[in-house]
Amino acid sequence: MSGVIVSMRRTLLSCTSLVRNGLLGSALAALLPAAPAKAADKAADLVDTLSTLLDFNRQELAVLATALALLGFSVVAAILLMRTRVRTAKNEARLRARIGELQLQADRFGALLFAEPQILISWPAGDNRAQISGDTSMVLPRDSSPQRVLAFGTWLPPEPALRMDHAVDALRDRGDGFQLTLTTAHGHTLEAIGRAIGGQAIVRIRELSGLRRDLAETNLRYKALSDETEMLRGFATAAPWPIWAKGENGALAYANPAYVRATEAASITDAQERKLELLDSADRSAMERRLKEAANFTSRLPIVIGGERRIYDVRAVNVGGGNVGVAIDASEADALSSALVRMAEAHRRTLDQLSSGVAVFDGQRRLAFYNDSYRQLWDLDRTFLDANPDDSSVLDKLRAARKLPEQPDFRAWKAKLHEAYRAVEAAKDTWYLPDGRALSVVTTPNPEGGVTYLFDDVTESLELARRFDGMIRVQRETLDSLAEGVAVFGSNGKAQLFNPAFVRMWKLSVDAMRDEPHIQTVEGWCHQLFDDAIVWRQIREAVTSIESRADIPLKLERKDGSVLDGMIRPLHDGATMLTFQDITDTENVERALRERNEALEAADQMKVDFVHHVSYELRSPLTTIIGFAHFLSDPSTGPLTPKQAEYLDYVTKSTNALLALTNNILDLATIDAGAMKLELGPVDVSKTIELAAEGLQDRLATDRIRLKVEIAPDVGSFTGDEKRVVQVLYNLLANAVGFSPPDSTVGISARRTERSVVFTVTDSGPGIPADMKDKVFNWFESRSQGSRHRGAGLGLSLVRSFVELHGGNIRVDSIVGRGTVVICDFPTDQAAHRDAAE
Repeated sequence: MSGVIVSMRRTLLSCTSLVRNGLLGSALAALLPAAPAKAADKAADLVDTLSTLLDFNRQELAVLATALALLGFSVVAAILLMRTRVRTAKNEARLRARIGELQLQADRFGALLFAEPQILISWPAGDNRAQISGDTSMVLPRDSSPQRVLAFGTWLPPEPALRMDHAVDALRDRGDGFQLTLTTAHGHTLEAIGRAIGGQAIVRIRELSGLRRDLAETNLRYKALSDETEMLRGFATAAPWPIWAKGENGALAYANPAYVRATEAASITDAQERKLELLDSADRSAMERRLKEAANFTSRLPIVIGGERRIYDVRAVNVGGGNVGVAIDASEADALSSALVRMAEAHRRTLDQLSSGVAVFDGQRRLAFYNDSYRQLWDLDRTFLDANPDDSSVLDKLRAARKLPEQPDFRAWKAKLHEAYRAVEAAKDTWYLPDGRALSVVTTPNPEGGVTYLFDDVTESLELARRFDGMIRVQRETLDSLAEGVAVFGSNGKAQLFNPAFVRMWKLSVDAMRDEPHIQTVEGWCHQLFDDAIVWRQIREAVTSIESRADIPLKLERKDGSVLDGMIRPLHDGATMLTFQDITDTENVERALRERNEALEAADQMKVDFVHHVSYELRSPLTTIIGFAHFLSDPSTGPLTPKQAEYLDYVTKSTNALLALTNNILDLATIDAGAMKLELGPVDVSKTIELAAEGLQDRLATDRIRLKVEIAPDVGSFTGDEKRVVQVLYNLLANAVGFSPPDSTVGISARRTERSVVFTVTDSGPGIPADMKDKVFNWFESRSQGSRHRGAGLGLSLVRSFVELHGGNIRVDSIVGRGTVVICDFPTDQAAHRDAAE
């Protein structure tokens, strides 16, 4: 009995689980919509019967427990127990029969539910634990846990897995049903359906195959087709052009609002009922015939819309059994095309009147137009030209008649000429023909394709230009060879012509004179040599006057002691010519030479005396002072106080500077006396620049000046006195640093030419005024303006002396406010220099 009861309890508990979970009944009721109604009713009756039996079993078990408890206490309990056994046996038999029926129905419904591979997932209300049944191998390996089905990312790509997660969350939270079509990572197509039934969230997953997949794909295609149709209808509605569609019978099936407005219909229905047409009968018949012969129709037709005749581009195409068409307004394009044609004709008539030969070749390189001048220029036959020959044929014909320039490779020359068909800009050339003519040829690419050739006979103009250029060249060479200074000023007072003698005589800039300065400007430049206001006013009036034009002689005694004989001569074209000749007499020259000789003798004697004095009276004490200063700075003589050390440093620096000045003076005196001998040897340019810059590092750091060194790779070395070259470069760099502002750059460069090595030192200082350029290399010429380190004025004198001693030369280019450039040339072959000097 107890075994029977235990078995019954197990069966009842199993049924209770099915009923509580509602899986069987809910699944049958919700997920089998195609099952018969009778099966659904039976399933409901089965659930009710199970619920009744469960309730009945609980009551009987309670009674049985009470009877067993009282069995030992009374006989009445025994009688009741016997009755209960009989009743329980009957109930058990009845229950077993009912359970058997339920089991059969459950098996039948389960077989019906899982007749195809699918997965059922259910979440009871308020419970996060999901119950999973069905064939999970359709998405997971067979040895996987069924719970892994809930990790959608393990068997779905990221985007479908995210959609599935969101759909399940919405189903469980708000009861929102869903139906999704998913593609697994292995390419299988699945259908997922979610519903909320009986307080539970149920999801069914099954594979789409066969008819269902085809139906799903058909639905998707139908939706895409519907969306595309709506989009096309929206476009046609918004389009400003009349659009229509006709069926097989030729009746209007569709028209957009633009078509309705064009036909003056109230609506598309009105247009269909009244059979309103956009085109007239003749054009419509032509379109129908064309559509029967071919698949499409295109034509530019006149259409009257709103009482106005306009031009439309009509296009129609066969679609299915009917056709569709559109009419695009082309009135403006047609008007522009007509205007372009008229303009082209006008241009052609204009070109026909030109004396220049004009030939227009189209995009296929065939002759599209030519004027009579072109035909006469090349003496071509009209019949040949009217046959629209191509460009190559015309050139071949002209070459055969020897009317083209002789070319060593005619094919290459023609190919280069035909590059104009691919060019974007016009090209100009001159052809020199075998018959002596010269043609100016302009090839211009046409916007619509092709090339326009423009031929002009420039033989006469080139001859005149050559003659004129020859005359001007002779005139220029004549003026340049004159010893007299000549300048021609136009009627506007500006300089038009001048020769080198005039520039040298008045110490003017050639570049400045080429800018055609006014006579007043030239007067200002010449004031440094001659500042007589009366004479200059006479010159200005003679140049700018329009009356009393006559020759005016001049005699100028300038500040430099020279005497010029001048002449103001009016020219026939309104210009005025000024001529100046140096007429300083021989006596003045002799006196100047005599005075110069006396001055040189006195200077030489003074120099000898000065050198003697410096050598014996100044250098010896300096050497003694420098020696004692070094001795005092030696630690062996005892310690010095900081103040004493500072004073001793001042003494050392001052004596060294004084000794350097003394050495410079002695070097200059030795060079001037002709006693300086160079110690020639190989001079490494890079090493020389490095040694010269080494002594300036403190000044560069103190003044925050950057030294920029540029040495050409091929400069190498040259023959010279390395010590003197270092001294030259040091003095040039020291001078540049002294005149450069803080935070600026001093540059030194070296390059090799055919016969020399050129050193260039540049700075960005205040520059050298024009009146100081000739004095910077003089002895004791010191200019403090703009310099932070004023010296005795011997550095540049030494530079020039050492450079000239090497057979080189030095020059200075400076612009006030922009800096100074010093260029030194050292010849690479000292043997050739010595031979030339000897």
